[in-house]
Amino acid sequence: MSQRIEIIGLGAGDLDQLPLGIYKKLIHTDLPVFTRTADHPLVKGLEEEGVVFTALDYIYESAGQFDEVYRTICETLLAKASDSPIIYAVPGHPMLAEKTVQLLLEQQEVPVEIIGGQSYLDDLFTALQIDPIEGFQFVDGTGFVRNQLNYRNHLIFCQVYDRFIASEVKLALLEDLPADYYVSIVEAAGTSREKIVSIPLEELDRSINANNLTSVYVPPVPANMLHHTLDQLREVIAALRSPEGCPWDKKQTHESLRVYAIEEVYELIEAIDLEDDEGIIEELGDVLLQVMLHSQIGEDDGYFTVDDVIRSITDKMIHRHPHVFGEVTMESADEVVQSWDALKQQEKSGTRNSLLDGIPNGLPALAKAAKLQKKAGKAGFEWDDAADIWEKLREELDEVHAAVDNEDETNITEELGDVLFVLANISRYYKVNPELALNQANRKFRSRFTYIEEQLNEQEKNIYQTSLEEMDYYWNQAKRKE
Repeated sequence: MSQRIEIIGLGAGDLDQLPLGIYKKLIHTDLPVFTRTADHPLVKGLEEEGVVFTALDYIYESAGQFDEVYRTICETLLAKASDSPIIYAVPGHPMLAEKTVQLLLEQQEVPVEIIGGQSYLDDLFTALQIDPIEGFQFVDGTGFVRNQLNYRNHLIFCQVYDRFIASEVKLALLEDLPADYYVSIVEAAGTSREKIVSIPLEELDRSINANNLTSVYVPPVPANMLHHTLDQLREVIAALRSPEGCPWDKKQTHESLRVYAIEEVYELIEAIDLEDDEGIIEELGDVLLQVMLHSQIGEDDGYFTVDDVIRSITDKMIHRHPHVFGEVTMESADEVVQSWDALKQQEKSGTRNSLLDGIPNGLPALAKAAKLQKKAGKAGFEWDDAADIWEKLREELDEVHAAVDNEDETNITEELGDVLFVLANISRYYKVNPELALNQANRKFRSRFTYIEEQLNEQEKNIYQTSLEEMDYYWNQAKRKE
């Protein structure tokens, strides 16, 4: 006899639901009949009518993770089918949430034939009184990715075999939904044992008596509970820019928003420097707002959408990380940087004529100086020894003094610019961002000077009539307090 695995579905649980052809095949077959689990109401009923099942429940006890269980079941069935054809019976329909069936269909050793069965989805929709055309997502409770859940749809988790799986489902849902959000536990849909219980989400793993016929239903979630999702933010921004939206938001353009983008980034940097987690959250939100506003303007004008923005950065990250998403191996951060630069140059070939192209004109001068020197340095145009840079700084300072002595204002400006340019290079040599370093100095100055003002105000003194010596005294006090 040729090798073959015939797969049938046992339906939801009642014998009356079993298709007549499947029933006749099981009753009259001479082939060995294996079942993924004997924990199904129909198995006992068919055994009473003479069907002999070989259950594979023992594999669940011997294996660890579900993936391992399913692979072992598949290997066991293939070994049995190597001698003669077999029948493999699964709960429900073979093509609905049956990982073992998918594994058997993927292999090429033994032919697999899907005989049929009845899905319990029709009974589930009827029991819950929902129409899947409204939007429906069917999820395997033993293996799902939280960020792929669509809470706007009717959401049903199958394979909720036990309290452990129920707990995993609950913990994932609690990341997005309130603890008192009501969900439903559905047992044996479409059978005489059908039961539906609605409970708060937080009680899911405490109120469930799970088995192979247990599902968890999550009703569509109202938009006001999804404010943490990108889709909801996108809808809010679209509403603000709509004809019925906000007058201020409607009149904005890419050009009018430029100043806000700069401000928000600096506010984010300040929150990071202050190690203010709540501030970082708020300022990151403000930066994201700028991204979403510009994207919505692009969509309103018909040029691009936020999808194009996300696709662009996703494609770029995948292309520039071949050691993560490809077959390339890189052992150090330096190798990654070199690869990044090479791939970036490859992407920009034909659009940039100079190695120094690509530096934004609007970048602050100190940051731009560091960028220019970094790009030139990658081509070998830089000092090898820090002592040479310090010597260059002394040379530029001497030229400033000479310009001052000559009272040449134009030359003073030029030479002071050269000093700042060299200082940016020194910062880069010691891996310090000069823009951030200067910002830190600005904050320090502001803090100390504000302290001077506070002390003088307490003494009802006018700062404009206070001596430098007294102000310096309070300056040193502030410094010591730091």
